[in-house]
Amino acid sequence: MKFLINNNKYNILALARRIGYHPHRNGKSFSRRLEGGEFPRFHIYNKETKDGIEFSLHLDQKGACHKGQTAHSGDYDGGILEVEKERIINLLKD
Repeated sequence: MKFLINNNKYNILALARRIGYHPHRNGKSFSRRLEGGEFPRFHIYNKETKDGIEFSLHLDQKGACHKGQTAHSGDYDGGILEVEKERIINLLKD
């Protein structure tokens, strides 16, 4: 799920922290756990554009099945992602 936030008050790291996300181990994205374990978790990629910050959000249900692979079980749309999108938008309203 992709969406745009017209908010240039924060750099991407500060913005991620403000919405409760932490740097992901790949160093290119951010995640937020839903429960105590590693999965499920929300996973976002951000990039700055001339219009604001673009979010690419999905829900990782579990990790890759084979060592060295990046493919995983993830959801890219649905109700839980809509709720998370609205949560993020509301947290960034000033």
